[in-house]
Amino acid sequence: MRIGFIQQHNTADAEDNIRRLEDGIRRCAAAGTELVVLQELHNGLYFCQTEDAGAFDRAETIPGPSTGRFGRLAKELKLVIVTSLFEKRAPGLYHNTAVVFENDGSIAGKYRKMHIPDDPAYYEKFYFTPGDLGFEPIRTSVGRLGVLVCWDQWFPEAARLMTLKGADLLVYPTAIGWESSDCESERQRQQDAWQTVQRGHAVANGLHLIAVNRVGHEADPSGQTNGIRFWGHSFICGPQGEILSQSPDGEEDIQVVTIDLQRSEQVRRWWPFLRDRRIDAFEGINKLYIVES
Repeated sequence: MRIGFIQQHNTADAEDNIRRLEDGIRRCAAAGTELVVLQELHNGLYFCQTEDAGAFDRAETIPGPSTGRFGRLAKELKLVIVTSLFEKRAPGLYHNTAVVFENDGSIAGKYRKMHIPDDPAYYEKFYFTPGDLGFEPIRTSVGRLGVLVCWDQWFPEAARLMTLKGADLLVYPTAIGWESSDCESERQRQQDAWQTVQRGHAVANGLHLIAVNRVGHEADPSGQTNGIRFWGHSFICGPQGEILSQSPDGEEDIQVVTIDLQRSEQVRRWWPFLRDRRIDAFEGINKLYIVES
């Protein structure tokens, strides 16, 4: 399968952002891509740096304007596309939602972000209600996509549940970067940890993994910080964690990569982690914390 992804620097001009994404998707299609993955909240700036009630006006219904636009593009180019939208479900009820389009333009499925961060410059709990759709792979013509979103990528349980439910690959639209006060060594540790934990998910589950991050500096509207420099570094790795493609840290990029989904079967025969799981001894995994008396 040929997979494309678009690492983009966004501005406050949503129409320009979407137009550039459309151009990138067309470039991927021209290269023979069957699946294109976009970054988290790709239509605009990462508005979660501050708590601003006015930012809820950015949300839209699903179906809505963006699903109509990307659905038409998926149908025209005969592509499966993974998008990431700010969903208005009902007055006062909003989600960070990935929407997957089938190559006929229909909505194949959606995933609502389950793990919601609340950290300096990432005030997502103010905006997003945790997802209620669970960890369900989305069936498409190119396979069952285990779609998760950004902060979900730090949690091995999410990747495992997608795997146990039959995902053929793991997909993570992402928005992560450096805070201005972080020193260079701390920045490197953060980026290394981000990639390492996801490569670990690929290895532990014997699946290919796609992580697509935004790139570029976005200012803090409040002026309290110097904003976030999103580090890019989007990548695809194989079921042994091998890096198949990787974007640079500081610039926009479009990649098209061929992967062999059958390799998962081969790797799982060599490393049968699913066979050897001690499900009889995992009863404590659904607790927040366990302290021996």
